[in-house]
Amino acid sequence: MRSRDAVEKGLLSKGFRQNNSHHRFFVYYTLAGVKSRIKTRTSHAARDIDRYLISQMAKQCGGLAFNEFLQLVDCPLTQAAFEKRVKDRL
Repeated sequence: MRSRDAVEKGLLSKGFRQNNSHHRFFVYYTLAGVKSRIKTRTSHAARDIDRYLISQMAKQCGGLAFNEFLQLVDCPLTQAAFEKRVKDRL
């Protein structure tokens, strides 16, 4: 489980940009500044994100595994390494 604020902060530090509506949408922009098709979201109401939702967000983020997503938001996984993993899976 991770706090919503920690996950959102991690995403923003790795090239995601926030777009608010009834949910908080995060769209990934590459290192070159190009908008990608990778996107995920969090809820305005939820304070914490459980294991199930983290795994769903990982899939939305280019098919990452649960632990890879945690590395992304906790910062050991760099933005360049994230892009490489996503490109390798396509």
